Amino acid sequence: MPPLGTVARGFTIIEILVVLAILSVLASIALPKYQDYQERVRVNSAITDIRAINAALRLYMTDNKEPPASLVTVGQAAKLDPWGRPYQYLNIAGASKSVIGKARKNKNLVPINSDFDLYSLGKDGESAGPLTAGPSRDDVVLANDGKFVGLAKDYE
Repeated sequence: MPPLGTVARGFTIIEILVVLAILSVLASIALPKYQDYQERVRVNSAITDIRAINAALRLYMTDNKEPPASLVTVGQAAKLDPWGRPYQYLNIAGASKSVIGKARKNKNLVPINSDFDLYSLGKDGESAGPLTAGPSRDDVVLANDGKFVGLAKDYE
């Protein structure tokens, strides 16, 4: 017990609850912003990776006149996207109609590349042929034979 004439120092339960309420409001604002930032970093990393793989593929094509059968040929098969999954590759140059049918397509269902498809499955790890399909919207794609690299939802 404090001596007579002195006041006990400390925080009241109300003051502690007010501080906790303020901290929880700040956390509820900051956490989604941080998660959005992390996702933008992952997308930008995938864009950089796809551009580098595309450069390796184009260099191979300069020497061999056609795309390689797989990413193994250019030493990129083990490369994982920022979500921990392998990059997707499909050689469509001179391929059969069944292979060309698997090519990524724009909103008009026209293939977005003429030689090969290269993309990441994105955050959800799912994809579908047309870029307008729900599972494809978060994919990071190479389109127009390398002139566009970005999120499928931003293409056309």
